[in-house]
Amino acid sequence: MTHMNDLEESRLSHCEPIVVKESFPKSSINAQLHHYLKNVYFKNNLDEEIFFTENRDLNTGYNIINIVYLPNGVLHREIVGSYNPYASQEQNFIINEKAIVWESTFTQTPPQAKCSESCPPGFMKLTRESEPICCFDCIPCPQGEISNQSDMNNCMKCQEDHWSNHKRDTCIPKLIIFLSYEEALGMALTTSSIIFSLINTIILGIFIHYRDTPIVRANNRGISYILLISLMICFLCSLIFIGRPEPVTCILRHTTFGMTFSISLSSILAKTITVVMAFHATKPGSKLRKWMGSRISYTIILSCSLFQFILCLIWLFSAPPFPYHNMQSEIGAILIECNEGSMIAFYCVLGFLGFLASISFITAFLSRNLPDSFNEAKYITFSMLVFCSVWITFIPTYLSTRGKYMVAVEIFAIQASSAGLLGCIFMPKCCSILLRPDMNSRKYLTKKP
Repeated sequence: MTHMNDLEESRLSHCEPIVVKESFPKSSINAQLHHYLKNVYFKNNLDEEIFFTENRDLNTGYNIINIVYLPNGVLHREIVGSYNPYASQEQNFIINEKAIVWESTFTQTPPQAKCSESCPPGFMKLTRESEPICCFDCIPCPQGEISNQSDMNNCMKCQEDHWSNHKRDTCIPKLIIFLSYEEALGMALTTSSIIFSLINTIILGIFIHYRDTPIVRANNRGISYILLISLMICFLCSLIFIGRPEPVTCILRHTTFGMTFSISLSSILAKTITVVMAFHATKPGSKLRKWMGSRISYTIILSCSLFQFILCLIWLFSAPPFPYHNMQSEIGAILIECNEGSMIAFYCVLGFLGFLASISFITAFLSRNLPDSFNEAKYITFSMLVFCSVWITFIPTYLSTRGKYMVAVEIFAIQASSAGLLGCIFMPKCCSILLRPDMNSRKYLTKKP
């Protein structure tokens, strides 16, 4: 067979393509490329005829010979493989790599007949412009994509619930994220919720123990009990927000929060209205005396709570909250959160709470300068100021956070606003009951300022 000249050999060793002028027609190009192949005909050492068929295949198989120069200068030919075009695909090419003896001048064995090194798994080939196809760069696969074989032209995208590992050679399940009890933030919020509920329980015990004293009886002690119990539930309902969201917990989160806060705010509104009515009822000829008593206060609490309960029922029957696997919020992770379902119903529940808080604050603010015998309005004004400040600050903070920290901000707002109501309304009374018993007398409360 004819040998390649030095130029052609140099081109192939550097993987350079043979450029054919585009001015020639395709049939002419084929005729030129295969001109020598059609005329190849010779006999080998075994007197076998060697030629190319019409399909440009060799008419017979051949052996692959490794030429080795022995130390004594003798040329030795070692058969290291064979090729038979008529054998099966698994048997047509056979080579024994261990039998090959490479020249000592090679710096790498086996020598690489490539322009670029192979791209390992985790990388893909990027062909260099204006260079042969065997010249390429290896670039890492993008996040969320992998290549599990060498010299891959493109990376494979992982499934939606999987992500690429650090080496980008295999897909692994995404990390599940939610506010759990085991992490530091969850433990801190759980501890604060339990501590506040214990403080609430102690204050409730003090009010029950001193239930017949003037400070406790002032402004309807029954409403004070209702307010303390609802605040205790508010502290404990924040625990529902911690842990893996489930269908039941997602439903209980905002509905329990909405109901308990509506009871708390309606109780504060009832206490404020009681203060105003008690002051005006003491005036001569006042017609508010017949409205004095606990009936009007309980009616306010019951009607407001019933309205909020109806809103929650409409929410649950129309589009209740449900667990949602958010795969876009966190890179390489799945955020499990509670989807509110009907956003209209959710905003209606929050809007009614805002309405109760506004009415309570305005009423308490307008009655803050009443005589000292009815000075609970001052405490309610401060408590509602804290409550409204917390939730007004909560809105931009909640919208600017993501993931489990959004839930943590919501829990903090619940606990902070509940603690504000508990501290501003009941702590001054507890200090007077325990530390200043002289103030816990009818004579002190009825004296003029």
